[in-house]
Amino acid sequence: MSDFPTKARVVIIGGGVVGTSSLFHLAKRGWTDCVLLEKNELTAGSTWHAAGNVPTFSNSWAIMNMQRYSTELYSGLAEEVDYPMNYHVSGSIRLAHSKERMQEFEHAMAMGKYQGIPMEMWTPEQAKERYPFLETHDLEGVLYDPTDGDIDPAQLTQALAKGARDMGAKIIRFCPATNVTQHDDGTWTVHTDQGDIACDYVVNAAGYYAQRVGEWFKPFGGRTVPAMVMSHQYLLTDEVPEVEAWSKEHGGKLPLLRDVDISYYLRQEKNGFNLGPYEPNCKGHWMTEDDPMPEDFSFQLWNDDLDRIEDIMMDAMERVPLMATSGVGRVINGPIPYAPDGLPLIGPMPGVKNAFEAHSFTFGIAQGGGAGKVLAEWIVDGHTEWDMWAVDPRRYTDYTDQDYCNQKGMEVYGNEYAMHFPHHEWPAARDKKLSPVHAKVRELGGVMGVYNGWERANWFAQPGDDTSLEATHTWGRSGPWEQRIKEECEAVRDNCGVLDLPGFSRFMVKGEGAAEALRGLVAGGLPKVGRINLVYISDDRGRILTEMSCLRLGEDEFVMITAATAQWHDRDILVNAMPAGVSVEDVTTTRDTLIVTGPKSRDILSGLTDADLTTGWLTHQAATVAGQPAYLIRVSFAGELGWEVHALNEHMPAIYDAIIDAGAKPFGMYALNSLRIEKGYRAWKGDLSTDYSLLEGGLGRFVKLDKPQDFPGKAAIQNEKQQGVKKSFVTLTVDAGDCDAPYMSCIWQNGEIVGETTSGAWGYRVGKSIALGMIKAELANPGTELEVEIYGRKCRAVVEEDQPLWDPQNERLRA
Repeated sequence: MSDFPTKARVVIIGGGVVGTSSLFHLAKRGWTDCVLLEKNELTAGSTWHAAGNVPTFSNSWAIMNMQRYSTELYSGLAEEVDYPMNYHVSGSIRLAHSKERMQEFEHAMAMGKYQGIPMEMWTPEQAKERYPFLETHDLEGVLYDPTDGDIDPAQLTQALAKGARDMGAKIIRFCPATNVTQHDDGTWTVHTDQGDIACDYVVNAAGYYAQRVGEWFKPFGGRTVPAMVMSHQYLLTDEVPEVEAWSKEHGGKLPLLRDVDISYYLRQEKNGFNLGPYEPNCKGHWMTEDDPMPEDFSFQLWNDDLDRIEDIMMDAMERVPLMATSGVGRVINGPIPYAPDGLPLIGPMPGVKNAFEAHSFTFGIAQGGGAGKVLAEWIVDGHTEWDMWAVDPRRYTDYTDQDYCNQKGMEVYGNEYAMHFPHHEWPAARDKKLSPVHAKVRELGGVMGVYNGWERANWFAQPGDDTSLEATHTWGRSGPWEQRIKEECEAVRDNCGVLDLPGFSRFMVKGEGAAEALRGLVAGGLPKVGRINLVYISDDRGRILTEMSCLRLGEDEFVMITAATAQWHDRDILVNAMPAGVSVEDVTTTRDTLIVTGPKSRDILSGLTDADLTTGWLTHQAATVAGQPAYLIRVSFAGELGWEVHALNEHMPAIYDAIIDAGAKPFGMYALNSLRIEKGYRAWKGDLSTDYSLLEGGLGRFVKLDKPQDFPGKAAIQNEKQQGVKKSFVTLTVDAGDCDAPYMSCIWQNGEIVGETTSGAWGYRVGKSIALGMIKAELANPGTELEVEIYGRKCRAVVEEDQPLWDPQNERLRA
């Protein structure tokens, strides 16, 4: 090919809606020297057989932002790029069969209002007026979204492709990429059957082939892509005269119907119906040796399997009896990629410089527009407008073997519309990472949760407590766990508690120049040798990238400790920031941690250790505990006198047994969450995210603008300090009723949304419901009265002093 490009700034592998959207958005940012490679024709993968629904609804703030952006883009795209498209904004109605579902809808509607989406709650009677063929006798209510609708996936993809080409980007069809090579300077060569392309960045947007493409990156630090492929069926009925008559009378389509408690959508397709079920007895493909993924499945489908969806079909015909009057015209049964949580992977490829991912979309048409925007921001700016941790590929680490991906993909698909209750833990693919004292924790009654693949006790049940999954199906605070959490918090307050905390992310950073490199990375100062402090890292906007505990062993030797879920995210930050000669070693899996805390913790430890327990807060030392080598750090996320005890896995069982035998009461993550929120301690990717700057987050005391190092975001923080912050972090006490504020609850004053909660829980030491949040800076004065909307109820809230609610002077911590 004479016009085959040999150089590009970015090469995108995959020509579905996400790949073309990424190319389009890069071109809009001025990066027109980019190339998209497609092995067949555009849309040949999941895009071509997609149903094309475009909802905005989500329980994820990030996903809702992305889907909302898609609807805004699609509404003007045909005109923008001069390409005709069928985009029907018909609105949608979601049916609620229960009070709990109504509460979920109320929370999503509030988030939608905050983002400018005019959702409404309707009575069943109102829904019947808008959708006369609907049976409503057993419904609690309905959520209406006027921005919902459907679009032709092929037309959408071609429109994005035309827009990208018109701006100068290149698309090469029938040109499969065959491999990649990374060079010493971090640039790439992408190999194809038609020649090689040199480029600065590569994007894996290969849809259900993303795992295969991902293997090419393993020699350069990559991993197996965590994904699997599901068989998704939807059926198209023959035409229905009554639907045609209604459409002519009303000049449009019926609203898209979703019966989320039964698990299907039903929409008007021409003058018939399109039924799309998400059946519990679902089927994955290409998961076994006798069902291998073919080299090319372009524009292909599987045979019908209507027996799997028969029950849902019958229910849909009872809900809309008119549907039963027509026959099935066609069944579409095609592959859809699934990540283990059902959300796509968009962002930096873990462990690989200058490589990005945008794949594993289960709702690629709805999210494609927003995904292209987000990916272009990642590549061009190094950050995104909205915090996108929900889809960041680094949220998964080394526990996501294929068995895990297969089990979770099946579980997510079969529960596509399930409610994600705060005390519910999904049962599939458990026990991937176990603490060295896991068996003992379970023996003591530990009811487990998963944190970056690690099993941790959420609470400790007593004989007779209901630990069933059904008991967790509530948005409320009360349940079998409530009394136990209270008892665990009281033990930490009055005596001593012990929490097994496997999976703390730990990195050994050492080598000549390590201290100087860290000074140029973190916003504040470093501790002295023998001390520990919190450090914060911001992006170039001064927004919060991460928080780490920095423990200094020597002049150029540090241990950086961070959240379990941040392991690969923070590893990449550290590795990319360190110069040659400074090593970053991930020692997360070799060690375990205990939190030993409470006013009697010194008494309990004194009989077990040779450590000096009189050393002050924020110090650390090597010692023996129960005859085992360990490391003691004088900190406590619970806000009481206490230590973290770190030890190699093989030494921890003896230590844990000795501490339990000495009288410490085991406590879990739910109690720790209650204890930390009373202290105003922030949680990563809730209270601490790139949606907020360090100054907005109330972290100014951890910023040293007078130090000579030009750390990321320094200029932005200086400017923000001069201009003043627009938002302020606050602690609120809330008259909350039986539910505490979930993430992203709207905060109101005088009928106006003035902020959002970032986390909420009951404080058992102070006896109040507490919410941490961000509000307009001018309202962040102690005593200001506000309202927090919790699942549809506006609850009175008061701004508290800028200090911990519990032990505001930290006297107990320093005891």
